[in-house]
Amino acid sequence: MNSEYLLTEINIYPLKSAAGITLDRCELDRRGLRYDRRWMLVDSDGRFLTQRQCPRMALIHTALSANELILSWADASPLAVPLNGAGETRKVRVWNDDCEAIRCGKTAANWFSHLLQTDCELVQIADTEQRRVDPQYAQPHDEVGFADGFPLLLIGQGSLDELNSRLSSPVEMRRFRPNLVVSGAPAHAEDHWSGISLGDTHFRVVKPCSRCVIPSVDPDTGVRGSEPLKTLASYRRWDNKIWFGQNLIADGAGEVRLGQKVVVTEK
Repeated sequence: MNSEYLLTEINIYPLKSAAGITLDRCELDRRGLRYDRRWMLVDSDGRFLTQRQCPRMALIHTALSANELILSWADASPLAVPLNGAGETRKVRVWNDDCEAIRCGKTAANWFSHLLQTDCELVQIADTEQRRVDPQYAQPHDEVGFADGFPLLLIGQGSLDELNSRLSSPVEMRRFRPNLVVSGAPAHAEDHWSGISLGDTHFRVVKPCSRCVIPSVDPDTGVRGSEPLKTLASYRRWDNKIWFGQNLIADGAGEVRLGQKVVVTEK
């Protein structure tokens, strides 16, 4: 445990697989950071869409106002949807989970379908939905929004620094889409943590994060390449997967703030 570990980034990604928002502070609710992965694009069958199928989703920018989520793309007219959606619902699927979602309307569907050149629809997770976290790693009451599997992702700055020391062209942390970034710890120290505390809130470190192709998408161009996954695989590959970062679950509500000390419980 090291009192010099500090929380140096807080990020949310309101629309799953779109660009994120960096915050100075953020409230926690039952699904993780407030507004994180609460909206999602689905195809005509209701199945989720991400940068895996549509790398250009990286170019969709998000912002929050008092009452709306604002979505923008290059010189297209921005799209605004209410933070508290209401109206018609439909079943959607995230991996193997079927969820109840609120449809965000034809205007939003047309906006995304035109920009991504594929038939899709914007949906928001319903307040009444209870998508449970994999019970192998979670407690029975633990919930998640439209994130792949867990409410929060943490990465140590030292881990990215180690990766960048091996790359000819360094990459930014945003490639890996963490919610929380901790500075002051050695590279991959988070592999050995069982929990952390930020203020009065405790978080369980429940599972290493296996990486898909999304970190290979350049967030400024939406073009997929081979790095940084090629280099990461050279020293972070086992069980036929590439590992980078740790998945977290918060024990209760609260608030996280930049500069907080990170108190670590070792395994």
